[in-house]
Amino acid sequence: MSTLTDSNVKGFTAEQEGYLSGFFAGMAPFVGQNTQGQFTNDPALAVEPNVYGTPVDDLCKEERVKYDQNGLDCYDTILANAIKGEFPSGGDTFRYKFYGLFHVTPAQESFMMRARIPGCIITAQQFRGFAEMAADWGGGYTDITTRGNIQIREIQPSNCVKVLDKLVDLGLTSRGSGADNVRNITATPTSGFDPDELIDVIPLSRSMHHTILNNRDLYGMPRKFNISFDSGGAISVCADTNDIAFYACTLDEQTADLDPGVYFRMQLCGITGHKQFASDSGILLREDECVPVASAILRVFIENGDRTNRKKARLKYLVDDWGVDKLLEEVEKKLTFPLRRIPTDACTLQKPKTKHGHIGVYKQKDGLNYIGVVVPVGRMLPENMHQLAAVAETYGKSDMRLTAWQNIIIPHISDDNLEAAKAAIKEAGFQYHATAVSGGLVACTGSFGCKYAQAETKSNAVDLGQYLDSRLELDQPINIHITGCNHSCAQHYIGDIGMQAVKVKLDNGEKVDGFNIVLGGGVDDTQAIAKEVLKSIPVTEIPQTTERILTTYQKNRNEQETFLDFTQRHSEEELTALFS
Repeated sequence: MSTLTDSNVKGFTAEQEGYLSGFFAGMAPFVGQNTQGQFTNDPALAVEPNVYGTPVDDLCKEERVKYDQNGLDCYDTILANAIKGEFPSGGDTFRYKFYGLFHVTPAQESFMMRARIPGCIITAQQFRGFAEMAADWGGGYTDITTRGNIQIREIQPSNCVKVLDKLVDLGLTSRGSGADNVRNITATPTSGFDPDELIDVIPLSRSMHHTILNNRDLYGMPRKFNISFDSGGAISVCADTNDIAFYACTLDEQTADLDPGVYFRMQLCGITGHKQFASDSGILLREDECVPVASAILRVFIENGDRTNRKKARLKYLVDDWGVDKLLEEVEKKLTFPLRRIPTDACTLQKPKTKHGHIGVYKQKDGLNYIGVVVPVGRMLPENMHQLAAVAETYGKSDMRLTAWQNIIIPHISDDNLEAAKAAIKEAGFQYHATAVSGGLVACTGSFGCKYAQAETKSNAVDLGQYLDSRLELDQPINIHITGCNHSCAQHYIGDIGMQAVKVKLDNGEKVDGFNIVLGGGVDDTQAIAKEVLKSIPVTEIPQTTERILTTYQKNRNEQETFLDFTQRHSEEELTALFS
């Protein structure tokens, strides 16, 4: 251990030198956590640089990028590159995602910007702001995502700072909407006015949103993280596909220290791209306990998640390794209150969801009305967005809700204004009623704007919907989810019919776009992972194949049996034989 001497320190008293020597000696064993230097040159006392116990040399590429510089510290680089009109290079390409900026080359030589819209609530003014950004600095369109969010594409480097600044002016942000962070906090889109809900969860989603924004340590986890709040209402927010899902429920009798009333069951480890829904943790929480517990889980995940293997870095894999009990034990160490273990049979869980209930005209619990608007695969043009915003401003209260189904809800419309609002929606180029297909048609960006996608998805989805509507009359709502790759951004495993893009090799050796088809998925009270049934179907055969699937279902079902029930009572082999 080096000592303080006249040769390296001037002006200290003997007492001060003794204190400093003791300080450095005491610090030596703890050096290394997220540091790049050592306080000692004694090899016996030196601690290898690490990130939460993982040696730097063992970090995966993305973790090393974050170790070299925190993603939140790259704003100066964004500003400098904007002035020069240049794209980021090296690790900065990943760090840009901390500000919601994705360089999507080679699909598009530009950026996609994804915002944060807590609870999926947006004002008409903010909605107009997105339309203006898309027109002025983007590709002239926006996309609603499956997390009730909005993306703008085809942004050039020189416009990145303009977009980030305008988001702040609108009262929004994109910080942490990409990379290894907690993504947009979702909530039941009808929360606050749904007649069937148990509790308004919008305050919880906002609290979680601001907790993340105001705690720097909650950025830069081992991998992305999703949190959702379900009010117990009629409309699904697909909460059970999240890493943490809070489901409102009622406690029927006095249990432990709780009176009968409304509480939250906490579910963990939903990751449907890996064919897993969130499952009940055994924990029942008061409303005021949800955000502290979620924050504690995030910190346990930050400290213990795998930073060496991106494929094993989600919360699911930590729980697979530890078990739920150990996770909760570590979480309790970070709380000022104990976790309450209450069996599910002591609670009354959610009512059945209304399939496609996010589309159409419905009464609110205050006597007003909300209108669910069909936005085909979530894509909108600026002029139409301004018209929809005007509907919310003129006939509602400037409140708009985005859904996990890539559609929009406009609430708070009086009976007197209802017909005028419906006419204005149609004039804006949208519909407020849906066919059995169009109400549940979901598609990711696809190869048009994503380097991972194996085929175009949005245009194929629209074409498919139009084809099916022209050929079939269905008396049951059907969800069709079309995703461009195995990342499953469109959550194809939870659709009645799910499709994942692949390259298909034809008999002549030519490779064309195509899809694998899975059948029988659902969420919430119809929870099921779709079965893999048909593989490598060329895109040109998808409309006819889907038509055959649905007509065969209609001919062979039992009375009014749903598509989900029909597929669930058949094995994968039976379904393959039936639909081939």
